[in-house]
Amino acid sequence: MKQDRIQTGVPEVFAPQAAAPAVAAPQVAAPQVAAPQVAAPQVAAPQVAAPQAASPAAAPGGGAGLRRPRPWAALGNRMLGGLNSVSRLALNDGRSLVTLDLDALLEKSSKQTGLHDFGEPSFRTPLGILLRSFEEDARLNLIGRITVQSEMVRVLSNRLRMQRDCELFPGIAGEKIERPIFITGLPRSGTTFLHALLAQDPACRAPQVWEVMHPSPPPETGSYRSDPRIRYTQKQLDWIEVLMPDFDKCHTIGARLPQECIAMTDHSFLSYVFESMYFVTSYRAWHDRQDKRPAYQCHRRFLQHLQWRCPGAPWVLKAPSHLMALDALFQVYPDAQVVLTHRDPLKVLPSCASFAKVLRAPFTGPIDLKELGAEVSRRWTDSANLLTAFRSEQPELRSNFFDVGYPELIRDPIAVVQGIYRYFDRELSPEAEAAMRLFVVRNPKDKMGAHLYSLEEFGLDRETERGHFQGYTDYFGIAPER
Repeated sequence: MKQDRIQTGVPEVFAPQAAAPAVAAPQVAAPQVAAPQVAAPQVAAPQVAAPQAASPAAAPGGGAGLRRPRPWAALGNRMLGGLNSVSRLALNDGRSLVTLDLDALLEKSSKQTGLHDFGEPSFRTPLGILLRSFEEDARLNLIGRITVQSEMVRVLSNRLRMQRDCELFPGIAGEKIERPIFITGLPRSGTTFLHALLAQDPACRAPQVWEVMHPSPPPETGSYRSDPRIRYTQKQLDWIEVLMPDFDKCHTIGARLPQECIAMTDHSFLSYVFESMYFVTSYRAWHDRQDKRPAYQCHRRFLQHLQWRCPGAPWVLKAPSHLMALDALFQVYPDAQVVLTHRDPLKVLPSCASFAKVLRAPFTGPIDLKELGAEVSRRWTDSANLLTAFRSEQPELRSNFFDVGYPELIRDPIAVVQGIYRYFDRELSPEAEAAMRLFVVRNPKDKMGAHLYSLEEFGLDRETERGHFQGYTDYFGIAPER
């Protein structure tokens, strides 16, 4: 019988207290998004008091969706922009106020938690390379530096708390993760919608934003819908409206909505999360060359942690960046069942680039849209080619994949779900199907407003990009969209 409860209360907000001459550094922490793929941004709110238990939300699927922007959001965004401008001129973008020194971040995390064991020390190497890239490549403004520091301390503090939990409760390490479902594919190809749709099945377990942001103590079945961290996390997420006024047109987020599982890998600091929100060029080049198994081993430990006192099977997981590490994914999860979504890359690229612009704009200097477009094109061309090579070179894993076309998903999502369940020999209960049909009705496309973009805006040529993806589109038989 699992008894001992860890009384830690609601996690603290990690925001710097230093004040600049005549300008107080704002108490905000930033989104952590795996983006153009998208892990929901994780924004720490300023000085929020620990909330009382929240009642279950009434949004579709039981989640608390992102509310429409409030009138003060645009004003707050302009004020933060002005603060960044002052900081750029007078404070060297806040370098003297907000440190990104590795040892200082470790010390701050230990001080915040009262803990000192970070677990396996190998994380220090990727963290050091990442921090150097933040300093040398990312062109962070003051808000960006505050955001990065806050997020690094949050993740390090999670490591400390989760290590403590594992020492107190060794049963966590014995949890079995069996036949997890991974949804992946090019970003903006329906992965988020399909993930949320499958999460309506009460027999499935999809990680929710609140428990990924604040995993310790491990969630419990009895309080899963009323944990105080839910309301606390939603207060943090509300800051997205200030930092990124157009975010809700690109992606829906809420404390009780499904979260991209790639957000778990940032605890290894071997993660594609960081490049989505920042220009971490040297870290990205280094990370691409690394063995991704440690990241997926961290991912597995995270799932064990979440399900220890709140079981559910199977896990339904999602992230486009899995395309870049399918070999590591199957080494850690040999019985994984992968749903691959496919869409015309010429529809994917400008949407990705536009979303990346929304994500990065609050934290860096002026963005060169052509530079961003070229970066997005390289990333997802490489990913499509890696996927194509993996599928062609691993015929023994053919039965582990189910392919979904974006037009089919949009036209008849329930038929797609029925096909997935038949293929993987899973039972789709009448209750689950009814919940999914209701979700489809309540969540029409562009519910929060249209997301407008074009290839030309980001310096991308239609025929050139078509050629980049030719191998991928030919292999999977993907037709151009109008």
